[in-house]
Amino acid sequence: MVNDPNWKLPDVPSFVLESPDFSAGGTLPQWARSSIAHADGEDRSPTLHWHGFPSGTKSFVLTVFDPDAPTGSGWWHWAVLNIPASIESLAQNAGSSDAGLLPNGAISLPNDLRLETFQGAAPPAGHGEHRYVFTLSALTVELLDIPRGSTPAMLGFSMRDHVVARAQLTGLSSTPNDPAR
Repeated sequence: MVNDPNWKLPDVPSFVLESPDFSAGGTLPQWARSSIAHADGEDRSPTLHWHGFPSGTKSFVLTVFDPDAPTGSGWWHWAVLNIPASIESLAQNAGSSDAGLLPNGAISLPNDLRLETFQGAAPPAGHGEHRYVFTLSALTVELLDIPRGSTPAMLGFSMRDHVVARAQLTGLSSTPNDPAR
């Protein structure tokens, strides 16, 4: 059975999320792999653009999740809430806590490394391809009031009743076996 990152989420209309940095179902760029987790990358988030969301959208939430991580619960790589409805793109490297590229009011929550930044792909060597699911949810509220430092799972629970549409873009990454081991 393949882990379904949308399991038990409410069915809502979809809209378009895309990136000039990788195609849907394609391989993530090397720079979108992790440096933090020693995966020969730069922990740089890709450029994202979206359109076709409902006109009543008041804000967005972006998450990046690896449902294939061998943890029993997947791995959260990034979570951003309170993205204003007037925003329709994020620049490459917006996930860097030092870059200052997130829109005013947007808040990054800690990923599974407990860092408030984008963590790039870092599947275990020889574990096969992992899916990195970028999910952009359109919400009926301007702000989600959850404590700073909350987990992405808490964010998902808190926004559940406010989601009116969802866009997803999946990139792939794998780490070959290290022949030196």
